[in-house]
Amino acid sequence: MLKEALQGTHQDFTEGSLNRAIVLLAIPMILEMVMESLFGIVDVFFVSRLGSDAIATVGLTESLLTIVFGVAIGLSIATTAFVARRTGEKDTEGAADVSVQAIVLGLFVSAIVGIIGIATAPRLLKLMGGPQPVQANSRYTQLMLGGSAVIFLLFLINGIFRGAGDAALAMRTLWLANAINIVLDPCLINGWGPFPRLGVFGASVATTTGRGIGVLFQLWQLSNGRNRVIVRRRHVRLDISVMMRLLRVSATGIIQFLIATASWIGLVRVISTFGSPIVAGYTIAIRIIIFTILPAWGLSNAAATLVGQSLGAKKPHRAESSVYRTGFYNMLYLGLISIAFLLFSHALVSVFTSDLQVSTTAVSCLKIIALAYVSYAWGMVLMQGFNGAGDTTTPTLINFLAFWVVQLPIAYLLAIRFSLGPRGAFSAVPIADLVFTAAALILFRRGAWKRQTI
Repeated sequence: MLKEALQGTHQDFTEGSLNRAIVLLAIPMILEMVMESLFGIVDVFFVSRLGSDAIATVGLTESLLTIVFGVAIGLSIATTAFVARRTGEKDTEGAADVSVQAIVLGLFVSAIVGIIGIATAPRLLKLMGGPQPVQANSRYTQLMLGGSAVIFLLFLINGIFRGAGDAALAMRTLWLANAINIVLDPCLINGWGPFPRLGVFGASVATTTGRGIGVLFQLWQLSNGRNRVIVRRRHVRLDISVMMRLLRVSATGIIQFLIATASWIGLVRVISTFGSPIVAGYTIAIRIIIFTILPAWGLSNAAATLVGQSLGAKKPHRAESSVYRTGFYNMLYLGLISIAFLLFSHALVSVFTSDLQVSTTAVSCLKIIALAYVSYAWGMVLMQGFNGAGDTTTPTLINFLAFWVVQLPIAYLLAIRFSLGPRGAFSAVPIADLVFTAAALILFRRGAWKRQTI
């Protein structure tokens, strides 16, 4: 089964053993997300040798990029839902049409983001509370935002693969992109061999290059005729009716993730008031957290694919069972990770820094956020269940409640008003996660998502 999962499978996921379906989808999706998280881990690992200002530059830029990721993920959620539904209906032409419209939409949005990012990068870093040495590294931010097209397309096309059940293709795309990034990162940062010494800017060149080559690989896979979704020349056109339906679902999907990601920018803004070493510590902790959370999102994506395809095949009970089964597995995984954070956070952080203030902040952040990992494991699977059904409105409302009504006000009050400092801001995260999961479970059990049409 492991070999089949890694090589790719042609199994019909609307039939047969649900456990087998989850494993065949989840293994490549988890590995895909591990590879996505490696972009951040590798960058911080090499950039951390340049000092706290360089780390803070990466951290603040990543906070700005969360908006880009939010829009890209919102678009990919809708794309996955549409492709999964068409796949469940055995409508291969419809899946190809949706894929092309999603790519066109991604290119349009990324062009706007790129122009704004290149023009305003120094001001954005200043707005985020970055000191002058951080603002001086604005070239890193300009390239990361200006090259956002590769981020959009990487997410969107992998969403197409996942929706169709070609999870192994999405995994191999990230393997390729990360291999290039890992090789280029130290070369361009440190000037090894024939490469110029670019410092922190080199990290953005390496990351953007790796992602760009990954996108070229994706486009080739879509057009070579050997996979579940096959894009032919006749599909490459504007289809207004399909694009409008995609936009309708994407709009709330984008808002859903913008609400969540923008709240993290607000959290970083609160933390930045305590100085670059604190931001650096938070950046290291968040990279470690993302490294462990993204595989859990990969497992959650398996639920989204199964929900979409099962509803397309008129099997709502199979869709519901897939969410509960996946949620249980996710709880086991993140439960183990939370124990590891509580016991070994000092050892994990020591890989990235020896600065006492930076490491103390990072350890504190890891231990506090780990407290809600088990709860969040269920919440993310439930949310992907809604998204897989094409119901992106319900998760949007839940995100607003948890992250804007609960997390941000509590972070400000505890950190600033009650003078608890960074620990106060960190403590708002597990509180919000508990609200997030409770609301998702209540609404999921009501079952309105089963009647969603797209």
